[in-house]
Amino acid sequence: MRTMRTYRIAVVFVIVAACGLLAGCGRKETQGESVELVVLCGSSFVPPTVQLHSEFSAKTGIKIVSTTAGSEDFLPLVKTGQKGDILVTHDPYLDYVRDANALADHAQVGFVAPVLVVQKGNPKGIKSIEDLTQAGLKVALTDPQYSTAGEMVFALLDKKGIKDAVMKNVENRLTKGHSNIGNFLKTKAVDAGIMWNGVANTFKDSLEIVPTPYEYDNEIRVHIIGLSYTKQAESLKQFIEFAQTRGPEVFAEHGYVK
Repeated sequence: MRTMRTYRIAVVFVIVAACGLLAGCGRKETQGESVELVVLCGSSFVPPTVQLHSEFSAKTGIKIVSTTAGSEDFLPLVKTGQKGDILVTHDPYLDYVRDANALADHAQVGFVAPVLVVQKGNPKGIKSIEDLTQAGLKVALTDPQYSTAGEMVFALLDKKGIKDAVMKNVENRLTKGHSNIGNFLKTKAVDAGIMWNGVANTFKDSLEIVPTPYEYDNEIRVHIIGLSYTKQAESLKQFIEFAQTRGPEVFAEHGYVK
């Protein structure tokens, strides 16, 4: 009788110990899930993304590791599930991620829009895109072969019938990156240009944005995308929820408004 009782006690002890071990493993996995999120950040969105990372990490303790490149460079990695938990990008990459069955969730946080930029103080008195046709003006634009903004600008210039006149002022100043235009204005190598709003904001000490009506055919939204192949599902969910509430304000502060 004593032996049977002892046996039962031993069995209960083993069961309780096993349950405790399993519960401990579950907690460990949950904690491990919150250790680190990898963000693939499109090169046009670094300042607001860094601010959002910082605020989120301070609030949750979840570490963020970020890598920067062009959205077109990240897309093959996302399609094959090779890298990243989050992608910060613009239209039409949300559709590409969805088509690749890699979309878990997303937050729309702002807009990228081409803006007319001039030297500090606007010494040439430029007030509109049409003014880029002025004889002798030095203008820089992004190359539509590499730039969504370049495509949008060229389409608008065509629609206005002023493309040829503007291109005479561009000469060889058709650039691949928006930062080049900012540097041109900073060094006074050009009088004016058209570049993404967010990038222009990073050069606000060296240039001015001339307010103009939004006349482009396309509207380009900025997205923070949660990737479905993540192994950090709970941490990813927290970040996307944070981005949905805080992201639009942060991106607006950095100029990503239409």
